[in-house]
Amino acid sequence: MVQVLKPEEVTDRYGRMFCRGVYTLVDERNGVAQVREECSARGPVEWDACNRKRAGGAMTKVTVEGNTIIMDTIIGEGEVRFGPASKDLGGQGLRSLIVDGDKVRTTWVGLAGASVGIGACLPQGPGTISAEYPDEVHIGGAHRVEVTIVTPKLVRVIIAVDDTDTKQQGASWSMVLKVARECPVGTLLEHKIVQLNPNVPEKTTNCVSVGVSFAVREKDLPALLAYFKEALRKNTFSQETTMAYFVGLRIPKELEEYGWRAKSVIYNIGQAMDVASRNGVEVVEITGRRGTIGAVAAIGCFDLGVRAAGLPEDFES
Repeated sequence: MVQVLKPEEVTDRYGRMFCRGVYTLVDERNGVAQVREECSARGPVEWDACNRKRAGGAMTKVTVEGNTIIMDTIIGEGEVRFGPASKDLGGQGLRSLIVDGDKVRTTWVGLAGASVGIGACLPQGPGTISAEYPDEVHIGGAHRVEVTIVTPKLVRVIIAVDDTDTKQQGASWSMVLKVARECPVGTLLEHKIVQLNPNVPEKTTNCVSVGVSFAVREKDLPALLAYFKEALRKNTFSQETTMAYFVGLRIPKELEEYGWRAKSVIYNIGQAMDVASRNGVEVVEITGRRGTIGAVAAIGCFDLGVRAAGLPEDFES
């Protein structure tokens, strides 16, 4: 028998825990997914990351950013190396991630203290729909638990913008961040300031473009894009503002290379549009076309970490 509990029922049973959010992003075109888990403290995140890495299972990569653990996964099931924490075993792991219509089912295993994390903490986190437990379940102590957590199927959309200010007024990074934070659709994940070639003659001053990423249900994507288009039109100071967007978890290689080279090469709009059309990037004129070059480059650089914010010379050893 299986017992199904809603997040509030998990809270009633185990008390309020520490998860601030669980988001499962799916890229079915590439057969990959990402689980993002936000915690109220860094300690559990670091321990979980190390143990989930040892356990393997459906997870292929894990990173920690502040109090957030980010897991890249396959869509499917993997062998979990699970048991008391050791050099070969993880005390907690992700066995599988399965897409079920507009929902995602992730199955977790945890032992002892780690059973509290996946048995009591994750299932009550914002973003969770329900959790499925065995009929007889005990967490903590030396107990072992397996739980399946059901969450909405989300996609990642990167929205990038360039050319919103003038030499007299405006700042692209702050305007886009303000618009993103006030967005009523989806969940804001990341904000990136992308350094471009400082020798571009049309630059305002520092020559940057800006990108933000959201987790959103596919059915809500049109509303998210409509909000951004309207908000940018209302807030830009430039007549050359352009927005670009990309849906997915993997940035194509050509797009990434274009973004990196835009830090030292001067491109034209036609070249940017060609790269965009070959790599699944949609370009939207807000008030003009000149921002196309930087907006497409911001998507290409979005997953480069701190390198997105710098110039190539900053990373020469």
